[in-house]
Amino acid sequence: MDIRKIQSFVTENAIYIVLAVLVIAIAIYEPSFIGFNTLRDILIQSSTRVIIALGVAFILITGGTDLSAGRMVGLTAVISASMLQQPDYARRFFPDLPQLWVMTPIFIAIVVGVIFGLINGVIVSKFKVPPFIATLGTMVAIYGINSLYFDTAPNNSQPIGGLRADFTTIGSGFFKMGAFSIPYIVLIAIAVCLIVWVLFNKTRLGKNMYAIGGNMQAAKVSGINVVLTLMIIYSIAGALYGTAGVLEAARTGGATNNYGNMYELDAIAACVVGGVSTTGGIGTVPGVMAGC
Repeated sequence: MDIRKIQSFVTENAIYIVLAVLVIAIAIYEPSFIGFNTLRDILIQSSTRVIIALGVAFILITGGTDLSAGRMVGLTAVISASMLQQPDYARRFFPDLPQLWVMTPIFIAIVVGVIFGLINGVIVSKFKVPPFIATLGTMVAIYGINSLYFDTAPNNSQPIGGLRADFTTIGSGFFKMGAFSIPYIVLIAIAVCLIVWVLFNKTRLGKNMYAIGGNMQAAKVSGINVVLTLMIIYSIAGALYGTAGVLEAARTGGATNNYGNMYELDAIAACVVGGVSTTGGIGTVPGVMAGC
């Protein structure tokens, strides 16, 4: 048996081996841990986090970082929740707002995420501001905007509740499969993971992303439009944060301006644990999922 092959296998798959050992150890201590209901609950809680982490992974692979992710989640959660309250709820955010199609506020919230992601991309790529500083600034700005929006009359900074059933079902509903039931939010997270995997591995954008993270100067001289690529990548990350914010509001049945606080650190940690390099050029979707 070749020891070097074993060492290489362990090195390349360390996160999965550690995850398997942890699951086995906990299952031995508490056998009910491996039950379907427990697994389902863990997946529900992790679904929004993995979507945020995938957005952060885009940025980390380019050699950057994104500290505004959590605040984007909070802003988009508040925006979607504020427009999807029950018509007879006593403390409606918009008392005179007619009942909208459920996808309209969701779309608006995701577009807001894209806009702020694009702003990050412009600041980083066009104005050459280090990603840490750029996203730190937008993090503070987004939280300020969210707090001002959240404090408008008649809400006056009260937690947003009374959300419509057709919205909360997205975060708490289940798809029946015989004796089992799979949460919609988990199916959405899986779909997002598959889409991101395709973007990472089967598109020119993904190849350019890895090239920029590996060596930005080499990427430039090889003909890659680094500015445009970074703007697109930050915009996609913003769309993912917006999606996570909407799902978080639907899952919890409400929203406040403090939603998403420090989620970016959890996302960065999940990426690093999952093998994404903070210096750029390295990272996989399965690794991020395992890290979460």
